[in-house]
Amino acid sequence: MSKLKINIILFGIGNIGSTLINQIIESQEFFLQSKNIDFHFPIITNSTVAFFEKEGVGYAWETNFVQLAVPFKVEDIIEFAKENEFENLIAVDATASDELISHYNTLIQNGFNIVAVNKKANTLPLDLYKEIRENLKKYDKEFLYETSVDTGFPVLQTLRDLYYSGEKITRIRGVFSDNLSYVFNRFSNEETTFSSVLKDASLLGLMRSTFKEDLSGNDTAKKLLILTREIGKDFELSDIKINSIINEEHLEKNGILNKEAIDRYFKISKITQADNHVLRYVGEFDVEKNTLEVKLVSESAASAIGQLKGSDTIFEIYTQSYADVPIVIQSASACKQAISRGIITDILKVAEKIKNKEAVWL
Repeated sequence: MSKLKINIILFGIGNIGSTLINQIIESQEFFLQSKNIDFHFPIITNSTVAFFEKEGVGYAWETNFVQLAVPFKVEDIIEFAKENEFENLIAVDATASDELISHYNTLIQNGFNIVAVNKKANTLPLDLYKEIRENLKKYDKEFLYETSVDTGFPVLQTLRDLYYSGEKITRIRGVFSDNLSYVFNRFSNEETTFSSVLKDASLLGLMRSTFKEDLSGNDTAKKLLILTREIGKDFELSDIKINSIINEEHLEKNGILNKEAIDRYFKISKITQADNHVLRYVGEFDVEKNTLEVKLVSESAASAIGQLKGSDTIFEIYTQSYADVPIVIQSASACKQAISRGIITDILKVAEKIKNKEAVWL
């Protein structure tokens, strides 16, 4: 059986994108032997320039990118793919770009499947969210995004499998932010102030790019929205009640954090808990009540959520069949290597579907 050539168009060569290229190049022989799949990267981009290489990039891709990349538009990428008659196209969105998701429909219409870390396409207003699905169906393309909510552990796949099996899901709950998991694990288990833990988290780089997004509760809310839409619920982000960690009462008039106010608030929250309880910041969808909320809770230290360590995240899925015993998916802190492997898992799933479609036509 001839090998299947997959052309990956990579948007974003930051930490995750760079790791993805290197992991696939290093594992190329393994994919050929185990899957009979030959991966190529004919186009790689950052936010402003792209490197075009018909035969695909190799080990020297970083040097070539610096020397040969040129300014581009998405239309240039589509045109290059057409000119070179690239088949089996997968656009990998390893960005956090608003701009790129506006081109998803155009990419799909021009033969691209999509694999994304970027969560923004799945938190769009419902009409735009559904337009992408309509185009996927019309043009028979795939869109996978497991790493948009976790490192690549099969949270979304598990939800889909349960939903499409006819299982009644009654509640989805969990700690979805690795940054906030770290903050509340430290604060709950140490004699320290909340502001000092936030400072340590910033110094460690845990909140470098998502500080406001995490503390506002928006990141957790967006992940909760993605989870609920996977089981057929037509919610908007505005339907989620978000109880932010940092409120106006915790800020000075100039917007700077009022350490005294926030430390006092969280000290009271900590010492007024029941014995053997810890603070956790959770997202929760109660299906029967039809309510979505992101909030700070006091959790038994003996529970799955209460036992979290370090920067672990956790997803609990409650169903009719399992009653009060949730299906629990827990993972360690998101690192670029783990996220990249999660992207590869999604890429392989798309490749297998392409292979199956080709087999039908043979």
